[in-house]
Amino acid sequence: MTIRSFYDTPQLELPLQINISFKKIYEVYKKYTDEAYKNHPYHQSALEMVKKIDDVPEIIEGFTDFSLLEKHSELIELLLETLFPEILTTNEIKAATLPFTFLCFKFTERFENILKNAGEDYEFKVRNFKQDDMYIYACTLILATIYNRPVDLKRPFYFDIPDVNAGITRYYRVAFNGDFMEIAATKDAPEITKEDIELLLDNFDNIEIWKEKFPPNSYIFKGFGLMNLFDITPDETIASIKDSLVGKEDTEMTERLQDNLRNFFAIQDLQVGYSVFDVSNISEGHVTVKRSESILLDYDTEITCNEYFCDHLIGQIFRENKSVVLSDTNKYKERTNSNKLSLRLIQKNIQSIILIPVTASNDDLVLLEIASPRAYELNSVNKEKLKDIIPVFRAAAERKSEEFLNILEATIQEYYTSIHPSVKWRFYDAAENYQNAIYKDEDAKIEQITFKDVYPLYGQLDIRGSSTARNQAIKEDLQTQLKAAINVLKEACKKETLPIYDELMYRVNEYLLAVNNGIKAGDEVSILDFLKREIYPVFNHIKEINEELTQIVNEYLSGLDSDLQVVYNKRKNYEHSVTKINDKLAKFIDKKQEEAQAIFPHYFERYKTDGVEYNMYIGQSITKSKKYDSLYLYNLRLWQLQTTYEMEIVANNLRKSLEHDLQVASLILVHSNPLSIEFRMDEKQFDVDGAYNIRYEIIKKRIDKAHIKGTNERLTVPGKISIVYSQNRDADEYLKYIKYLQSKNQLGAVELLDIEDLQGVSGLKAIRVEVIYKDENTTKVTEKKSTISIDELIKDLK
Repeated sequence: MTIRSFYDTPQLELPLQINISFKKIYEVYKKYTDEAYKNHPYHQSALEMVKKIDDVPEIIEGFTDFSLLEKHSELIELLLETLFPEILTTNEIKAATLPFTFLCFKFTERFENILKNAGEDYEFKVRNFKQDDMYIYACTLILATIYNRPVDLKRPFYFDIPDVNAGITRYYRVAFNGDFMEIAATKDAPEITKEDIELLLDNFDNIEIWKEKFPPNSYIFKGFGLMNLFDITPDETIASIKDSLVGKEDTEMTERLQDNLRNFFAIQDLQVGYSVFDVSNISEGHVTVKRSESILLDYDTEITCNEYFCDHLIGQIFRENKSVVLSDTNKYKERTNSNKLSLRLIQKNIQSIILIPVTASNDDLVLLEIASPRAYELNSVNKEKLKDIIPVFRAAAERKSEEFLNILEATIQEYYTSIHPSVKWRFYDAAENYQNAIYKDEDAKIEQITFKDVYPLYGQLDIRGSSTARNQAIKEDLQTQLKAAINVLKEACKKETLPIYDELMYRVNEYLLAVNNGIKAGDEVSILDFLKREIYPVFNHIKEINEELTQIVNEYLSGLDSDLQVVYNKRKNYEHSVTKINDKLAKFIDKKQEEAQAIFPHYFERYKTDGVEYNMYIGQSITKSKKYDSLYLYNLRLWQLQTTYEMEIVANNLRKSLEHDLQVASLILVHSNPLSIEFRMDEKQFDVDGAYNIRYEIIKKRIDKAHIKGTNERLTVPGKISIVYSQNRDADEYLKYIKYLQSKNQLGAVELLDIEDLQGVSGLKAIRVEVIYKDENTTKVTEKKSTISIDELIKDLK
């Protein structure tokens, strides 16, 4: 008799004293010894069995010394013979066992072979089961048998047993038969009351309460149990595949799926891969590989179907979306005259393969590849096993496709039509309300999103004289190009005397004189059109005269931009400089916004023009997670002034690295009254709402070109920050901020100015304050002793 103890039984604590007894079987034999059964086939054998058992009373009374199993193994084997018929020993996975201990003392041949193939290091343990759980299970059995209070704790037991020979793990569900056991209380067992049972039902995880009510060894168990195992590897594999596919996609997903399918097909070296194809152009005979972890494709991105696949596979996979199995790839190679696919399969040592196409909701097709290095190991018969799995693949492909589209949508939102994180919650609310509404009314309209009573903060750093600088760059490039054209014509005159050369030189020179006097709108287009129509055909002729003139014309052409076909040196320098300033300032303020959002959540939007401008809106309606206070507005205004100063420093320090020297002029617009902003559905952006608030937008558009009242001097000038306001209390507030930054040696002299009346706007004033520039290499600037702290400043404002 084989006896296996899978747990350290003496150390296993239970409320039961485990006694092995075969009383229940003895009683069956005893029944057939009665004279009433003298004609029954079992009668004579029962008489002999009872006699043998009566000679060993502990077999009936029970014993705790498990070594007696070996001592009486011959009799016990005989007793269990009816429960373990020889005809089923190679089919059933069964063992005689002691419940809760998993000490087994009789196995079917199939069970023995399974354990033998599991390897020497295998421990026979229940999956996801703790020792305390076993104690509580024993207690619930006592409640059911002694106190007639069944507790529903029916939870299936599972064993994961490796198959070393196959290189896979098999999964088994356990069924217990408890017909051959009985339980009795000892004198030390406490009486269990209704209140005790209710307490236990509310405290499954409290093992101490269970041990208090059911002390260790307080009940006696007599008997044994039967344990039947059922191979559920296919079911477990399908469940595991579902878990792999419905989980978050990661770099290990294909590997997990491969392990699952290796178990499913019992092929240790089975390979799995996949490709995602865009099949929108399948009618034209080619597909695009979008993503791939393929065992068929290397780095192919565009595949011409009839060059790679045979007609049968094209029709089955890409047109009819049906699975295909190639059970012998060498035969496939012969049938297709060694097409690319067959050669790739042979190269990869794939001898049989299943190809499963799964269509997604868009024009994508996912091709799952399951491959074996042996012919006919994958075939049309075992392909049928996948029938229960293919719907899972299809559902997963649909979900992954939707998730990917969501990712694309999120990417578009982030980089193209982003909604600022501070207000995203409001859009989610509106979207949810709309989705709920259309269930009741299909004509429901999505609500308008408005934030009321918000305070605006506007700022800009404008590249001063950008239009003049751009025009000057265009002028210099045109001068260079026209002079070069004249030079080509002069050299042509030396080699070939034609009146047309002189006439063309005259006309080019006329254009050059016009450019020298200044360019006007349309001049650049007309000059370039003239060169293209009149000059370049002549240049083609000049190139034919001799090699020297060919070289001169080529030198002219090499001076042109390859895309624009114009001289593009000065403009390129100018545009590179503008881009560099814009990128640097935009990146700087975006980073500083992290600090600003920490003050109080607020809406922020930034634009690149010839410089950088931005809007901020702060108020209670912007957020539902924090209570608004005017203190936050004061802090944000001070942050804006401080950040404007720092951006001035960034722009000034950048000048020395620019190809075209450019300066910025800074402006802050103060608006004390709250207003409303509304999301314009057609423009996909926020705008101020209401006729009165439109005045604020008008000021924003016109203020940077304004002059100081009674002069021709522009308000905004390099080296100074202009703060525009309309109410004296705003001036008082900002003068305190300025005083604070003066104490930090950041701002200098202050001017109080009146601004000329603008169209539709009058009465505006400004504070203009000098910026004290600091070199970026300066390690520390000695600041004036601060006469006021930031906390005192904000307290004073409140």
